[in-house]
Amino acid sequence: MDNLSTVSIVVPVYNSQESLPLLVVALHNILPDISTRFELILVNDGSRDGSWVIIQQLVEQHPWIQGIDLMRNYGQHNALLCGIRVAQYSTIVTIDDDLQHKATEIPKLLDKLGAGYDVVYGTPQYERHGLLRNLASQITKIALQGAMGAETARKVSAFRVFRTEIRDAFEHYQSPYVSIDVLLTWGTTRFSSVTVQFEERRFGRSNYTFRKLLTHAINMMTGFSVWPLQMASMVGFAFTLFGIVVFFYVTLRYLIQGGSVPGFPFLASIIAIFSGVQLFVLGMMGEYLGRMHFRLMNRPAYVKRHTIEHKMISQPLSDP
Repeated sequence: MDNLSTVSIVVPVYNSQESLPLLVVALHNILPDISTRFELILVNDGSRDGSWVIIQQLVEQHPWIQGIDLMRNYGQHNALLCGIRVAQYSTIVTIDDDLQHKATEIPKLLDKLGAGYDVVYGTPQYERHGLLRNLASQITKIALQGAMGAETARKVSAFRVFRTEIRDAFEHYQSPYVSIDVLLTWGTTRFSSVTVQFEERRFGRSNYTFRKLLTHAINMMTGFSVWPLQMASMVGFAFTLFGIVVFFYVTLRYLIQGGSVPGFPFLASIIAIFSGVQLFVLGMMGEYLGRMHFRLMNRPAYVKRHTIEHKMISQPLSDP
């Protein structure tokens, strides 16, 4: 794996006090076999349970773990950005805190990365969610493909590995709207994916609901792409042509038959169509203006409350 032998694992943590100790055990069982030096960065994203207490205990017990406590819940991608920016080794691995991503699959992703790619995703064999959740996930991936401009976008997951130097491309990125997958495209186009096994969720339930995934898709489309504006332009152009056709129809009917198109419903429907299009386009422009407003406010992507690390974290690893 050449220079991939040093690894930083970044895990966004939210209400995972039961799964964190098991995650640490799973990682410790596999990482010494694939890496000469490694670290685990646990970013507590405003958890409401005892996750931060568990993180503090884990840091005390293991010299290779670092804990970061954010001021509030900023979102999974914001927490990931925080952890990515403090990672100190050559390769970064991001996994979830719910044990669905198997630590034993990490070598498979690293092998693919060593084949000349910069980013590799672990794609599940099949989705393990409900119908609405799967639908929202597909909508998000379609939106992500538009924002990323890469076919691999349809195979993305939170289980990913990439070369640490890519983060230089978004070193100064500062916005409350974060999509790690889009930011990675700022630094490279060499993406790939491998099929991996995902486990069933052991504790609690997913925090990504249909509404949250849909909101994330909208954020990606309006925050990292001009595609919605282009779509609004095309819709406006299409209805302009429709209006011209209606105008010629009414004019020709008047010239040929000597009368206009009868009926208030026809006129009302035309007005409703054009009014709806105008409101749609104005709403799309409003989304972009709102994002410009928040950018001008210089709102941070995250704010740290505490950072704890073992005094031996930069030293060669020992057994737990």
